[in-house]
Amino acid sequence: MAKKKSKKTSGGAAFIWKALFLLAALAFIGVFTLITLVRKDVFGKLPSTEELAAVRNEEASLILASNGAVIGKVFAEERTNVRWKDLPPHVVDALVSTEDQRFFEHGGVDAFSYVRVFFRTLLARDRSGGGGSTISQQLIKNLYGRERHGLLTVPVNKIKEALVAQRLEQVYNKEDIITLYLNSVPFGENVYGIESAAERFFSKPASKLKVEEGAVLIGMLKANTGYNPRLHPEASRGRRNQVLALMAGNGKLTTAARDSLQALPLGLRYAGAGKFDDYGYFNARVEQQARAVLAKLKKKDGSPYDIEKDGLRIHTTLDTALQQAALRATAKQLSAMQPKLDRELKARGTRKAWEKAEGRKAGAAWKRNERAVRDVFTWDDAPPDSISYRDSLWHYHRMLQAAFLMVDPATGKVRAYSGGNDFRTLPYDQVQGRRPVASTIKPLIYAAALRKGLEPCTYLNNEVKSYPEYDGWTPQNFDKDTIGGQVALWYALVHSMNVPTVDLYFRTGADTIRDTFKALGLPTGGVDKPALALGAADLSLQELVQTYSAFANNGLTRGVQLIEKITDAQGRVIYTGKMAPARRAFDGTVAATITAMLRRAVDSGTGAAMRSRFGVRAALAGKTGTSQDYADAWFVAYTPGIVAATWVGARDPSVHFHGGLGTGSQLALPIIGGAFAEVERSDALRRKYFRSFDAAVDSVAMDCDPRRKATLLERALDVFFGPGNDAAAKEQQDQGDKAKKEKKEGGFFRKLFPKKP
Repeated sequence: MAKKKSKKTSGGAAFIWKALFLLAALAFIGVFTLITLVRKDVFGKLPSTEELAAVRNEEASLILASNGAVIGKVFAEERTNVRWKDLPPHVVDALVSTEDQRFFEHGGVDAFSYVRVFFRTLLARDRSGGGGSTISQQLIKNLYGRERHGLLTVPVNKIKEALVAQRLEQVYNKEDIITLYLNSVPFGENVYGIESAAERFFSKPASKLKVEEGAVLIGMLKANTGYNPRLHPEASRGRRNQVLALMAGNGKLTTAARDSLQALPLGLRYAGAGKFDDYGYFNARVEQQARAVLAKLKKKDGSPYDIEKDGLRIHTTLDTALQQAALRATAKQLSAMQPKLDRELKARGTRKAWEKAEGRKAGAAWKRNERAVRDVFTWDDAPPDSISYRDSLWHYHRMLQAAFLMVDPATGKVRAYSGGNDFRTLPYDQVQGRRPVASTIKPLIYAAALRKGLEPCTYLNNEVKSYPEYDGWTPQNFDKDTIGGQVALWYALVHSMNVPTVDLYFRTGADTIRDTFKALGLPTGGVDKPALALGAADLSLQELVQTYSAFANNGLTRGVQLIEKITDAQGRVIYTGKMAPARRAFDGTVAATITAMLRRAVDSGTGAAMRSRFGVRAALAGKTGTSQDYADAWFVAYTPGIVAATWVGARDPSVHFHGGLGTGSQLALPIIGGAFAEVERSDALRRKYFRSFDAAVDSVAMDCDPRRKATLLERALDVFFGPGNDAAAKEQQDQGDKAKKEKKEGGFFRKLFPKKP
């Protein structure tokens, strides 16, 4: 009986072995067949060695400041490629120790890893054992992704990656594969590659990563969200320490080094998507210009450049030190002035009136007025908070905004640029927007007068006068100066007096003023109206800077330049920027005379706070401006090395101060004042931008008395002819007749017989 049982048992065992053998044979045949089908491109074409040799990661184009600092990126995927020589050895050690310990020994596929996966991961269910894919296979997955093939999706994709990985290792050496891998791997947050990840999480290039920092990033490769050090710091620290332990186990760290590094905190220095916000408005202009430039260029193979994928380097003119000084001054000024404006608006019931007006045209969202967590811009960078829909709209409606532009007058190169408070939430660029420029236009009127032959010591009428031909317009001096008499031309500009400036407008004549505007490239609409002389004209900050550049640059002005050059990913120059052609606006004598007068405006006139409040000692010329009802505040200051202008106001002109706090000297000047005070404290910036004016400015004669009483003869002539001389009286009369005619034509008969369009 025992022998029979033994035979039966041995027969059953033989059957099992035969079955296992048959299954193994069938599995082998199945795998072999599947591999053959994959090789034959049945499941999609595999990349050839030629295609692999041409592989290149998409790379963001970088926008660089004049000192080479990265200030912006243009990308489809945020990725900046790094070279092998810039990879710290400890990052490579961490990667190999964690992902593929036999990387430098196998040829793209590691059979031992499959054995390890089978016994440790599948049978022992030890998830820490890792997967079976080599770095080369993971790279193929990163480059080409994975396709779906139903039930065969996993085996087909694994076979594809193994086959292509072997081809890859025939084309590239190990260093190239590591570099390609670290440039392609995703780190979450739409960040790709070790360089961008180092910038995002540690605010430094990959070449500067410390051992423990590199371990954090390599640790993220297992699960870039689960081990994100910002979102999950404890999990990230634990994973980092595991990477450090693997490095020690692989002989890349001593036990003592491992222990000391594991005890360290994460040391995160996170720079999120807003890290380039300080340059947002400038970058938008640069990108716009770069796209226009690239549209006209071709690569050697005739294909177009792709600014989002080709890893270009756009070198700009911006000076980050000057930009940061201006941004600090802006934040300090507006954060101090906003609460003061808020108190005025509350006292006047402005919000109630605004809600009433908005409510008439409101939609469903206004009526619901839902409360939600919203991220709104604040000067103290407050975190997102619960706020109602109407509160969020009012937050921006009542907000003071500031824009500034600083340009080298000789070259037109932009050195600092901001179009508002925050590009992400307030993208409208106020550098390009036109607003009433107020008294900052006066130097143009005075320049036109000098071109016509008037001089700094020409006396202008300061008697308040009504102009019936202009609907009874009665201009008055801003400070209510009612002394009357006459004032010297230089004194009228230094103190930004309105009444003498109107007199000067008529003496100069609209034709001469129009010619001056044309020479400066400015729009000439409204030149025929004397209110223009007091700022009834809309100009942009950029137009204003280009205008004052003519005063700083011996009568020459030119368009602005933002881009110095563009290079490809290999550093070859594909475009070189050029200065815009210079335009002669007026001769050097006129420029020097206006500058001499505007220097006095800074020393003792409307811009005197530059000296008294901000202590700037450098030779400066400048002009303030305050538009009607304090809706717009302006200040322009310049030296031969820099022209700086700023505008401050709200998005809606009806939101403004109702008094002296809204003037150019109180609201706008402190931004330039604060920035220039920093410039003066820096030896490098001071030497670069605070250059002395030439001797022609110092030699301008302004030694006449600022005021005098009109003689009896002059008074008689004024009564008979109007202010000024006979020629001026005729000019004024001609313009008055023209105004009356236009007014008449707009009356009864014009209604009956309107002009054809």
